[in-house]
Amino acid sequence: MSSAHYPAVAAGNKGMSRRDFLKLMAAAGTVMTFAPFVDWGKFLPNNRANGAEKTKIEIRGGEPSNIYSFKVNHSEVVIYPKTDDPVLNTEAFRTWQLIRLPLELGGGKNDVSAFRLYSMVCLHLWCLWRYESKLNMIACPCHASAYDPLTGKAYAGPASLQSPPSNVLPRLDLEADANGDLWILPPTWDARKNGVVGYGRHVA
Repeated sequence: MSSAHYPAVAAGNKGMSRRDFLKLMAAAGTVMTFAPFVDWGKFLPNNRANGAEKTKIEIRGGEPSNIYSFKVNHSEVVIYPKTDDPVLNTEAFRTWQLIRLPLELGGGKNDVSAFRLYSMVCLHLWCLWRYESKLNMIACPCHASAYDPLTGKAYAGPASLQSPPSNVLPRLDLEADANGDLWILPPTWDARKNGVVGYGRHVA
């Protein structure tokens, strides 16, 4: 076969040799072979050092979320951890959703047990899900994965077919102060604790 079929070889020193090209393909094949067995969650953007302080939850316009005024069966987007850079704050991996559960799931209680704060990154292909209050469900619009708002566990769609921990949404722990304002407790970014965004969380 002529060198015209191998542009890199024909280019001389400006490209790689056929032997180097084959070595590169072999190395790439090895990487792809073992890729499914790598714990990629350890390398995701939120695998940072644990926060040392609790953080007051801010919703639209910087308003605090309060257990006495937050509507039952309602949700609001929360940015966490929030920075002073508005561009960084648009990252999907900083996007969470605070949900006050419907009455039948305990949303009528005026304490933190009525609330859930989950990462909005779907565990299938990282689209952002939304809370469907009329259906009492967390739904991903991309590939129809559905999660239970009480537990964060997928029960329908491709996310439900994934192995643990990649079938349960990461969740942040909450605390209410004397005024009823909600705070985020310092998380532990580990699949067996608060979970890892985009990777998931183990549940008992």
